Amino acid sequence: MDAREFRNALGRFATGVTVVTVPNGEGVRGITANAFMSVSLNPPLVVVSIDKKARAHALLLQAERYGVSILREDQEALSNHFAGLEGGAEPALGTFAGLLVVEGALAHLVCRTVDRHEAGDHTLFIGEVEALRYREGRPLLYFRGKYGHFRHPEEAPELTV
Repeated sequence: MDAREFRNALGRFATGVTVVTVPNGEGVRGITANAFMSVSLNPPLVVVSIDKKARAHALLLQAERYGVSILREDQEALSNHFAGLEGGAEPALGTFAGLLVVEGALAHLVCRTVDRHEAGDHTLFIGEVEALRYREGRPLLYFRGKYGHFRHPEEAPELTV
C-alpha cells in the first residue's frame, strides 16, 4: 500500500495533541506528538511514538525522564512551535517535578523511561508516570491533518422548534 494512503486512512482517527519535553545541555528540547496513549494503570504507564528523524529522538534515547504536556484547545501555536511549523508561538515553560513542561496545558505528566522499542521508522518510548497534575478545559484535537476543537454534548445549544 502507498504510504500516503496509509497516513490518510489513519488520519481519520482523532487524537489529542501533546508536547514531549526532554532535558538537554541547553535547557529543554520539545516535540509535538499526537501518537501518545496510556498503556497500563498498574503500574501507570504511557507510550509516545517518536520519528527517528526527529531532533528530539536522540535526546529521548538517552533521557531517563521526559515530560508530557497535553495541550488545551487554544494552544495550537505552541503545538506548531514544537512541530517546527510556521505560526508557532514562543512557549512559556514551567517546572513540574523537576522537568520543564508547557505552562497552562490541560495536564502534565513526568515519566521515567522504562523501555524503548524500535517500530519501523519510529521508536516507542514507554514511561512510568512519576507525577501528574491536571485542570479543567477543552483539549486541542488533531484530525485529518488539521487542528480541531471538542464540544461536549452537554455544551451543545438546545434545539428549539
